[in-house]
Amino acid sequence: MQLTSTQSIASALALASCSLIGQTQAAETVPANDDWKVDAAIMYYGEQDRVQAVEAIGNVQKAFGDSSLLDLKIVVDSLTGASASGAVAQAQSQTFTRPSGKGEYTVKAGDTPLDDTFHDTRVQLSANWQEILNQDWTTNVGMYASKEFDYLSMGLNAGIERSFNKNNTTIALSGAFTNDVVDPVGGRPVALAEMVFSADYNSDAEYQAAFDQTRLNGDDTKQTTDVMIGVTQILNRNWLMQANYGLSSVSGYMTDPYKILSEVDLNGLTQGYRYENRPDSRLKHSVFLMTKGALDSGVVDFSYRYSTDDWDITSHTLETHYRYYFSPSFYGQLHLRYYQQQAAEFYQPFLMVGDALPEYASADYRIGDMTAYTIGLKFGQRLSGGHEMTYRLEYYQQNPDNNGTEIPGQLQNYDLFPSVKAIVAQVSYSF
Repeated sequence: MQLTSTQSIASALALASCSLIGQTQAAETVPANDDWKVDAAIMYYGEQDRVQAVEAIGNVQKAFGDSSLLDLKIVVDSLTGASASGAVAQAQSQTFTRPSGKGEYTVKAGDTPLDDTFHDTRVQLSANWQEILNQDWTTNVGMYASKEFDYLSMGLNAGIERSFNKNNTTIALSGAFTNDVVDPVGGRPVALAEMVFSADYNSDAEYQAAFDQTRLNGDDTKQTTDVMIGVTQILNRNWLMQANYGLSSVSGYMTDPYKILSEVDLNGLTQGYRYENRPDSRLKHSVFLMTKGALDSGVVDFSYRYSTDDWDITSHTLETHYRYYFSPSFYGQLHLRYYQQQAAEFYQPFLMVGDALPEYASADYRIGDMTAYTIGLKFGQRLSGGHEMTYRLEYYQQNPDNNGTEIPGQLQNYDLFPSVKAIVAQVSYSF
């Protein structure tokens, strides 16, 4: 099934393939002429009592002469587990209709409702061609495709760089376009339609007819256009600075078809459930600043990202990496990241019975108020023959928060904004 947050990664990956950071990294690892450089990795991502993911990553680079580089990448991941449906906890057990309309699942009293039907396998392919035109100009073009059971994403990207000031200054312009096709299990829910239950009908046929009334026919699409302009400046022999501005325009189907909202009374008792609805357009702006320096026995970088959009989601990200070389062939790296987000204007943890239904509403904590942090360690070992083995282990925690909503009745007895804790582990090998 679709995990909405993962879909936005497609555009980010496409842009990253032609961004300054991507080009800098590529330049540092370009294989020798007529050689292939291969990177393989296995990554595990596991949330406590929630989503589990295993991802296999393969990346191949091939240099053609001194001016051309082909980069191919494949990612295959499998996701299972349970994800928050958006409903609130109650003093009694709760029963929900599965997204397919075939069957139901029950959540115990006091527990945060989690949809245990979350499972999918995704295959992602990308290719990028970099061409150095002369000592001042570099271009690259690429394509991207990703397929999972209910989601297809395809995109193109391109970028151009201009170096001057004795190659101490580089300006880059890049862009990407992706087209996504959404075909949810059970169909797309009618905006804010009420969930129906088979027990309320005399026959399966009556129930199926009622369920079909809450669904729209066919699939839907989403288009994303991204533009980024950036500058990299070498400050001295040890330090450089980078600044990027990004603009992203998204239009089409952006509702998560598997998220719902509880409809509660003044006592906090749930009287029903409704499917969420989000706007069909979104304009995002982002500014990224980074400085990177070489130390006597290592490398350090510091970065800040500011992002805002017309959904009123505003975020700030602070991040740093410090790599220390214990020897010429062995290093350790510390990773720290802090993230703070302001909720979308239509985010609300529940609906109130008797209130007029809003045009848009979502209880998805991922677009609510939150803070998050990451602490990680990575170790790398250079082996004979130019090979390298790396190991990465990180702890990630999201801390959702109330966006100022007044909590009625019995809901005050429950944690409506539980933390999400996850472990990330990765092993990679370059040869």
